[in-house]
Amino acid sequence: MSEGDRPDLPSSPDHPDTPALAAAAASGVAFSVVRTPRASSAEESAALQGIPLEALLRTIVVRRGEDDYLFVLVPAGRRFDWPKLRAHLGVTRLSLPDADEAQAVTGYVRYTITPFGSTRAWPVIVDRAIVGLDRVAIGGGAPGVNLHLAPSDLVSALGADVVDVTTVDGA
Repeated sequence: MSEGDRPDLPSSPDHPDTPALAAAAASGVAFSVVRTPRASSAEESAALQGIPLEALLRTIVVRRGEDDYLFVLVPAGRRFDWPKLRAHLGVTRLSLPDADEAQAVTGYVRYTITPFGSTRAWPVIVDRAIVGLDRVAIGGGAPGVNLHLAPSDLVSALGADVVDVTTVDGA
């Protein structure tokens, strides 16, 4: 693990060390931690991190059934496509848990959810749009805490499936 090369904020009560940072370190992949002030939008977050918008990944928790969840990593500027995800999973019904349920099954509050350090290792699907990017940013388990790593390392560390499950916003 290394700290990012930006003039980022050190660990503090506002930017703590998190289970996500420990899990990423334990995975053995190379990553950097980039700490920023809390952003009010994806565009602001990408700018604060010095990355293109499409390199910023949102983590969506999806419920397949009772006590059966998965993480879907969606690049900013894209939205996930329910029919594509259902077809990939071979199911006809999926839903989004509410904030309390998502926290109960991941250990993270809304807007800080990440597969790294989740209370359970749910399956992970990463949208194919990240293939070819130099690096991506995923939440680090607290506001303003971000992990930057190569897409291939992200996939490897999380045992993720890379699947076309999004469309461009507004398409």
